Parts: sequence; structure tokens; C-alpha cells
Amino acid sequence: MANAPAGAAQYLARFSEQSIACNQYALGKLGVDRSHCSLKIEDYMILCIPFQFGFRRSLFIASLSKQELAFFQKYVNAIANLSISFLRPGRVEPLNFFIRCTLAQVGQMKGRENVGLFIIDYKSTPDELVRILGGFLESQDKLRFQYDDYAKTPIHITPETAKIMGYNMFATVADGTPDGRRIQMVNLHSKMMEHLEAAGAPVRTAGTPINYQLFFKKYRVSVSGVVETAVQLPQGIVRTVSKMSFSPELVEILDDYWLNLHSVPTQAK
Repeated sequence: MANAPAGAAQYLARFSEQSIACNQYALGKLGVDRSHCSLKIEDYMILCIPFQFGFRRSLFIASLSKQELAFFQKYVNAIANLSISFLRPGRVEPLNFFIRCTLAQVGQMKGRENVGLFIIDYKSTPDELVRILGGFLESQDKLRFQYDDYAKTPIHITPETAKIMGYNMFATVADGTPDGRRIQMVNLHSKMMEHLEAAGAPVRTAGTPINYQLFFKKYRVSVSGVVETAVQLPQGIVRTVSKMSFSPELVEILDDYWLNLHSVPTQAK
């Protein structure tokens, strides 16, 4: 049997025990074509989407009733066939995989009625799929390094810096309403944000969890954090400084910002 290409072997050596949570960002970066993903169990075709990708085991979710979930329980440990397509850069046609699997477990997704969770084990993982997953995890390692690096210099938000960053000058903080409370972002780096809220906003105590929605041209970024300081200014405006959790989307935006900043021509005096 031929040896696996070096790239696939190296990714397995580095990442074989890791998995990828398939949020919108990860699915987009991986290039998953969500309209072409299904599990075939005997004569039954189940449309599904990835929930968690691994190199040997993956989880998929599907819209199924309780009765249907109960029915598929009898196929645990049976053979299943995964059909999934990826839209990859530089390729005109989708990259299609047909992977023979074992159905390890079937159950209801916690907190989600009529959503079934299928856990599958690959009989063997195609090298190209290993390279796709490994390449994504490698890029996340780079972003985590940049998460530390881009915490060194805050960016003061002005119309000029916002334009370079692709920031739409719109951000909200969660306050229990569907749309959240609008805020004004003042300073930002990968691990910190300083923002202002209108008079009447709560003065949050240090250590309070906080969640933001930041609107950029490239991404709508959801990022969580913890309040470090909050004070009410004389005019009643509330100024809050938060410590930000790792957000790959935000780090990508900051990386683009610093690259674009250096490429902006300086005006002649």
C-alpha cells in the first residue's frame, strides 16, 4: 500500500487528536458545501450538516423527529456512507468525498428538539480531507499567535482607521434584547476593547461576562469577554474596558488592518 503524502502524514502527527467545532466561520473556511452533505444508512438518505469534524470521528446534525431518531437507533454500529462536498480555492468543480463509515451513535441534540446527532467513525480518512482539516487547524494556530502579537498596539477608532479596517462603525453589546444595545467602540486590539454607552447604561462590575457584535465588511464578529473596568463619566456616559476572548474572525480583520495600513500611501507634505 502506498504511503500517505507527507502533508497528510504531518497533519495527522500534529492534529490527529484535535477536532473542529463547525460554526459558521469554520464551515466557510473549510469550504463545506452545506447543500451537498448526506448520510446513507441502508436505503435511507439523511440530509445533514457537520457539527464537529475530526480526523477519525465526526459529528453531524440532521432535522429528525423523535420517532425517526428512535427508528435509526437500530442502525448503531452499522455501515453508513458519508457524501460531502467542499468548495476549495483554485478549483472550478467541488471536491467530493464518498466515505465509508460506522455509525457509532445516534441521539437527540441537547436543547434542540427535532435535531438528531449522528456520530460516525471513518473506516479510513482520505488524504485530501486530512489536508483540508489539517490546513484549517494550522491556520488557527497562526491566528492564536497573532492574537498575542496584535495585543501589543491598540487601534484608536476614527473614520480613517475604520475605513482601513473595514469597520462599519456599528457595534452592539448584549443586554437581553434581540438587537442588543448600541455602543461606540473607542479603542481595540485583539485582547481588549474600550467602548462608550449612552447615559442610563449599566455600570458593569469587574469580572462580569460581556458579549459583543461587531459589524465589519468582512465578518459580523461575535466575541465574548470579561469586564475589566467600567466608570460613569460626568455626562452620564459609561466607559467600559473589556478583556476579549480569542476570536479568529477578529484576528483576521486586525491582520488585514495592519497589512493595509502599511500599504496606504503617505501623502506628500
